[in-house]
Amino acid sequence: MADMEIRKVQRSGGSSMIVSLPKKWVDATNIQKNDPVGLIIQSDGTLLVTPNTTGMQIQRKKVFTADAGTDHTLLLRELVGAYISGYTEIVVRSRFRLPADIIEQVRNFTAMSIGQEIVEETDTEITVKDLLNPTEMPIENSLRRMAVIATKMSGDAVTALRDRDRSLASSVIERDGDVDRLQWLVARQVNLIFSDVNLSRRMDIPVATASGYIQIAKIIERIADHATKIARNAVELTDFALEDDSMYESIQRAERDAMAIFRAAMEAFHSGDLEKANTTIGHTKNLEERCREVNRMALSFEAADAIHVVYIADSLRRIGDYSTDICEHTINHIVGSNA
Repeated sequence: MADMEIRKVQRSGGSSMIVSLPKKWVDATNIQKNDPVGLIIQSDGTLLVTPNTTGMQIQRKKVFTADAGTDHTLLLRELVGAYISGYTEIVVRSRFRLPADIIEQVRNFTAMSIGQEIVEETDTEITVKDLLNPTEMPIENSLRRMAVIATKMSGDAVTALRDRDRSLASSVIERDGDVDRLQWLVARQVNLIFSDVNLSRRMDIPVATASGYIQIAKIIERIADHATKIARNAVELTDFALEDDSMYESIQRAERDAMAIFRAAMEAFHSGDLEKANTTIGHTKNLEERCREVNRMALSFEAADAIHVVYIADSLRRIGDYSTDICEHTINHIVGSNA
């Protein structure tokens, strides 16, 4: 953290008050005499000084060097990291001809991310730019979409278990990528807000609120991960047969309870309903009993089958736990905002 500079306020003329700008900041931002600067009064009483008076999104460029010996997995992680960090232009270049597999990895990245497109490609360099205006994709809409996908994934995973439907289970597993893409987008937009106060103002999202969005997006992504785990275990149980459907019915009841808690948690979050958030936390007791019931049933199965049933029950319980995390965040945010 930079040291605070203390400067005295001077009086100029009859009523104007002035304060000089730090030379280090002036040099870093290339401010010249008579250049305009923007002054933004923050909600906490502080005053923000910015050289960006146009309100245009700040452009940031990241360059990666790659060749035949580049680790493909690391490169993909670096590209995703640059995307989430808010870089508006990403360049991958080589001293020689870019290997075909490196180009393919860049194309994979653009397919996995939202708003990223290859705009220029030569033998030695490939350029990706962000074509999505952050204000055109509200963060809360992305969170709602993530929740809808995760909810459908969970229901379909349990249906795939009941019907022994490998195709439906595979569909659930594939949809996890859709949730990941939206989670990256939320993280990217929040990082853009952190680095650009004008964007925060245009989107009408305070920095404190934006930081909470990252937490909620990550929780939803974990819930989708558990829906994926249920689907994977459903595949393993495709050949598992029961004389009656009591176990499937118990799992379905547990899944309905888990999703009811999740939906209530998201409703409390979006509406800022403290009472609903608090009440929802108490609903996990029924879910925990449902999951214990499933585990008790699993005791009568062969070990190879029982372990998959236990994993499913554990994932449903974890979905409930993650949903209460959303409620707790909602309560903390509401209480903090009313301080």
